[in-house]
This record gives sequence, C-alpha cells and structure tokens, in this order.
Amino acid sequence: MILNQKLQSDIIQWDVKTWSKSLDYWENNIDWNAIHNCLELGGREGGLSLWLALKGKTVICSDLKDTKITAEKLHILHNVSPLISYQDIDATNIPYENFFDLIVFKSIIGGIGRNNNIEIQKKVFDEIYKALKPNGKLLFVENLIASPFHQYARKKFVDWGSSWRYISVEELNIFLEQFSSYKIKTTGFLSAFGRNERQRHFLATIDNLFFNKLTFDKWKYVSYVIAQK
Repeated sequence: MILNQKLQSDIIQWDVKTWSKSLDYWENNIDWNAIHNCLELGGREGGLSLWLALKGKTVICSDLKDTKITAEKLHILHNVSPLISYQDIDATNIPYENFFDLIVFKSIIGGIGRNNNIEIQKKVFDEIYKALKPNGKLLFVENLIASPFHQYARKKFVDWGSSWRYISVEELNIFLEQFSSYKIKTTGFLSAFGRNERQRHFLATIDNLFFNKLTFDKWKYVSYVIAQK
C-alpha cells in the first residue's frame, strides 16, 4: 500500500517524516496475508487503526477511555469504520488471551512508566504477549531516552518531559526477551528539536542524509520494532 503525504500525516500525526519510517519497515517485513485480527493500544486519534483498516484488516481501536469519541471521526473520514470497533483497554491489563494476529502501538511506553516505573512498562509487554496468538506479531514505534541533548531539552521545554520514563535500546531487549524473535531499528536525531511540523520535516531530511548514519543507536530518539510471539 502506497501512502501519500496526507495519509501518512493522518496515521502518524507528529514528526511524520521520522516516525513514518516504521510504516515503511512494517509494510515490507510482514506477511500481511496472515494478518486478520488486530488491536491498536493507546490509539488516541486512531491513526494506526486507520492504517490497518486501509489494508482490509479487522481492528479494535483502544485507549484508556473515550476511545470512540477521539478516534471515530478520522475513520469515518477515510471510509473504514465498518472494519473498526472501539474499546477502552488498559495496556497493562488486556482482557484477551491468544486472540490477536497483530498488536500495534505508538508512543505509549514512556507515559505508562511515569515516575520511573519500569515494572509497569515491562507488564505491558507481558500483557501483549498473552493477548497475541502463537506466532502473532507486535509492531510498535516508541520514544527512546536518546542523547543527553534530548534529555535536557525534554526536561526544559516539554511539560511531561520530567515525569515520562523514556526507555533505552538495552531496556527494549529486556522487555522483548520472551518473544521468539524481534528486530529493533532506530532513527531520528535532529528532527526531535523542530518547533513545528515544517521544521521537523526539514530536520528529518538532514537526519536521513547525515545523522542517522553517523549517530549511535542509543542517541537516536525513535525506535521501531517487529516482534513475534
């Protein structure tokens, strides 16, 4: 499925050029014929549910509360509502077992781990593992702790920057160790510092030309992953 810039923006919604690398990777590394029944966690506006429904997949779009209120408008706009249902689901207590072919999320782990709660972050991955069918896939894209520059800027300029628990690549390896296989990719350095989407797009271009090639993985600020149960 080819995604134009407007559609990528509806799906990803922030720092689109950087975060949409996850979509390109997932598109090309999943057997989509084997995927039918999906769950989006922390859906908010339901961007990833939209992406899956556009591929003809059946999706439960979920968030902690008011999921349908916040997400349905986007799905109606793109005429995919018949494929999407809505549930209020806590990612630390998923009420399914061996049920989904695929679970997907974007940027929820840092917020769940507020005030340095690594154990509850680990529980999310345990719950996802439980809810997936055997050989089911987990796809996610998440903020990393990144460089000292990112850490300082978040604490200085981002309202939640001091309370979120941003994760490291090393911690991702721990969270995913129960899965039979997984692949972790990283991207993004300068784009995080853009003050609006136009600036972020320009800085992401510089990242793609230089910084993604030259920067340590642990200094990049986005990780995107495929894991298999």
